[in-house]
Amino acid sequence: MSATRRVFLAASAAAGVMQGQKKVRTGILGIQHSHLAGKLQAMNGNPAFEVVSVCEPAAGTRKAKSGDAQLTRLRWVSMEEMLADRSLDLIVFEGEVKDAVPLGKRVLQAGKHLHLEKPPTNKLEPFRELVEIARKGKRCFQLGYLYRFHPGIDVAIDVAKKGWLGDVYMVRAAMNSDRDQKQRDVEARYPGGSMFELGGHLVDRVIAVLGRPAAVRTWLRHDTSVADSLKDNTLAVFEYPKAIATVVSSAKDPAMHRSFEVIGSEGTVLVNPLEPAPTVRLQLREPKGPYKKGVNEWTLPAEPRFVRDFADLGRAIQAGAALKYSYDHELALQETLLRASGEIV
Repeated sequence: MSATRRVFLAASAAAGVMQGQKKVRTGILGIQHSHLAGKLQAMNGNPAFEVVSVCEPAAGTRKAKSGDAQLTRLRWVSMEEMLADRSLDLIVFEGEVKDAVPLGKRVLQAGKHLHLEKPPTNKLEPFRELVEIARKGKRCFQLGYLYRFHPGIDVAIDVAKKGWLGDVYMVRAAMNSDRDQKQRDVEARYPGGSMFELGGHLVDRVIAVLGRPAAVRTWLRHDTSVADSLKDNTLAVFEYPKAIATVVSSAKDPAMHRSFEVIGSEGTVLVNPLEPAPTVRLQLREPKGPYKKGVNEWTLPAEPRFVRDFADLGRAIQAGAALKYSYDHELALQETLLRASGEIV
């Protein structure tokens, strides 16, 4: 058995997905997003899921990408056919930002559970309406942020929540990339630029530690020599009654630095790098739980993305239970991301 397969099965078991239950029949709506391949791999490796159909409304995208090996075995359908298929439990949306809320609304109104690619929209009220449709219909609603089930960040959140870091007064996070011009052009459509497109992955984790901030200040700059309008050097500061957090996101970093750090009065934990094999450095004034006084440092095995996300989603759908992250978490995240992206003040 391959290492990847073992991770799939371990994640499914840990999330409580039970053999013998009805499979979560799934349709893919939109195929343009770069995360699609990883999500298909995660679902195909999880015995809870059966991916059966795919729809791509844009003819050009359909022609360009329909030959993908993970898509050729699926049944190609129209959107109307997909939404009318009563055998489908879940639809995974992997299209463009502009389509996420309008099409996501149709999915939920058709009675399906919904996994929605991020960022879902640059507006708050349409997103709030979407969440309330899911809440009222008791449908699972999950956003596709990368690090919700990240093994290293999970350690950082766990030690913070247990109080082992003392008074947590600072979180620092970085989410950089090295975008080509095609992707820069996509991200330049939105005032938040890199913060809107990438920063949300770690804004999500800041909220998991500290909750909704009292205030947000943001700096959205174009500082490289690239001749475009993308805000490619961005910083957001989140203010809390007794803590501050910072997220930086830049679009032209050849090292693609990504890290997450939680600092408290009794200890600090740094996860750097985040991928592929996260390294955790935990420093404590006094021993706590399994950790010694001073520096504890270890590297975790690399895990494929999205495996634990879809394990949680499969568990929730099969059991009729709640996801790990609630409707209210999604609302707080969206509002905070839009403040960090300069869309609302």
